[in-house]
Amino acid sequence: MPVTRYYADHAWLGGGRTVAGVIIEVTGDRISALHPTTSPPHPAPDLTPRPTSQPVSRPASHPTPQPAPELSGLPAARRGTTGPPPGTVHLRGVTLPGLANAHSHAFHRALRGRTQRERGTFWTWREQMYGVAARLTPDGYHALARAVYAEMALAGVTCVGEFHYVHHDTGGRPYASPNAMGEALVAAAADAGLRITLLDTCYLRGGIGAALEGPQLRFGDRDAEAWAERAAGLRGGGHARIGAAVHSVRAVPADQLATVAGWARERGAPLHFHLSEQVAENEACLAEYGRTPAALLAEHGALGPLSSAVHATHLTSRDIALLGGSRTTVCLCPTTERDLADGIGPARSLADAGAPLSLGSDSNAIVDLLEEARGVELDERLATRHRGHWLAADLLRAATSDGHASLGWPETGRLEVGAPADFVTVGLDSVRMAGAPVDALLESVVFGATAADVREVVVAGRPIVSAGHHLLVENVPAALSAAITSLTTSGPPASGAGRSGGTASIPTGDAHE
Repeated sequence: MPVTRYYADHAWLGGGRTVAGVIIEVTGDRISALHPTTSPPHPAPDLTPRPTSQPVSRPASHPTPQPAPELSGLPAARRGTTGPPPGTVHLRGVTLPGLANAHSHAFHRALRGRTQRERGTFWTWREQMYGVAARLTPDGYHALARAVYAEMALAGVTCVGEFHYVHHDTGGRPYASPNAMGEALVAAAADAGLRITLLDTCYLRGGIGAALEGPQLRFGDRDAEAWAERAAGLRGGGHARIGAAVHSVRAVPADQLATVAGWARERGAPLHFHLSEQVAENEACLAEYGRTPAALLAEHGALGPLSSAVHATHLTSRDIALLGGSRTTVCLCPTTERDLADGIGPARSLADAGAPLSLGSDSNAIVDLLEEARGVELDERLATRHRGHWLAADLLRAATSDGHASLGWPETGRLEVGAPADFVTVGLDSVRMAGAPVDALLESVVFGATAADVREVVVAGRPIVSAGHHLLVENVPAALSAAITSLTTSGPPASGAGRSGGTASIPTGDAHE
C-alpha cells in the first residue's frame, strides 16, 4: 500500500492544546503512525482524555483547558520544531480531524441570497424552498450537490449527513429507479471526494391533519412500510453509509414512527429527525397528541445513542432530560437557526444532561463549520449574558468525532493511529489568523478562522483540497453558478432523462401550487 508522510506544523490530537511538529504517516486510507520531531523540554503528564461525548461540568465563567493526551509516544507539550523532514508533505498551519457536517439539505443552497429581501417567517421561507424542490431532476440534483459538496470540502468538511426527502418525480410518481435522487446525491459526494451518510427521510403528510400537495408530493411514500421498502434498496459501501430520518412529527403520524425507528435499529443505522424547531410545531403536536414532539418520539422508540435531534430549539425541562438521558445527539445549526429566526436552543443544558452535540450547515445559507462551532458559544452568550460556556476543544469535538459518530462513522474524526486518514489544515497566514498565539491556537481557529482559511483537505488518505483549491472539481464557483442558474432562471427547465433511467419531468405550472 502507498505510504505518505505529512509534516504538520501544529496538530490537534484531542486535548485542550495543539502539538507542534507532528509527522502523520498515512498507509492506504488509514493513519499508520504519529511521530514527534523534537523532544519536549519537560515530560508530559500521563493524562487520559475523557470520552468524546462526555459533557463538561464546570462553572461557566471558569473553563479549564485540558492538556493533550499522549498518543503513539507523541508528547503532549512541545516548544519549537526542527521543520519538515525531507520526503514529507508540509501541512502549513493547524491540522485537525476532518469536519463532519451532520445536517445538510444540499438543494437549499440555491436559495442563498434569494430569501433576504422581505420580512417573513420560517413558513414563508419554506414556500420558496418548495419552489426549488419542484424543479429538481436527478441530473440537476447531482450537478448541484456535486458543487455544494465541493464547497463543503473547501470549508474543511470531509463527511456530510444529507437529510434527503426529494424522492420522486413530479406529482409523486416513482422514478424507474426508485432511489434515483438519493443515488444522485451519493454519486455527487464521491465526485467531490466526501464521505456521505444519506439519511433517507420519511415524509408522509404536509402537516398535522394536512395531506401532501403540490411539490410536497415528491417527498412522500404511501406509508412508512412503503418508505422502508424503498429505502431498503439503497446501498452504502466505501464512501457512503445509509441512515434513516423522520422529517418531523408534523410530517410523520405517530402510528408510523415506530416503523422508521425499527428500520434504523435493525440495521444499526443512524436515525435523525427535526425536533421542535418552531413553537408552532410544539403547539400542533400538543393539540393532536397531548405531548411534546420529544415525548412522542421517545414513546415510539426513536430516541437513543444512534439518534440525532436536529435543532431542538424549543424544549421543556422534561424534553431535555429525555434527550440527555437517552444519549440522543443534538445537532445544532446556528447559522440556519439565525437565518430562519428559529431562536436559540438550550445547548449547554442539553450537554449537561448527557446529550452529545454535533453541527450542521442545514440550509447552506452559509457553509462554514467553524462558524457553526463558535455560534454555539456566541449564541449562548447572547441568551445568558455570560461568556465561557464551552472550551474550544468541546466545540471541535462536536465538529469532528461526535459529528462523525452521529452519522454512523464512529471510527472517524480523530487524529490517531488506525483511524481513517481524514484531516484538514487551517492556515495561519491570513489577516484573520495572523498573530495567533501558539499556546491558544485552538481558540484562534474556533473563534477567528473561517472556511476561507482552509488550505489542505485529505479524505481516506487522498488529497481533495490543496493550497485552497479543489482537486476534483476544477472550478467550484462556476459549477455552483451553473447548477443554481438552471434551477432559478425564469420559465420551467426542459424535461430530461434522470441519472438512473427515470423520467425527470418538470412541473409546468406554478411551483408553489
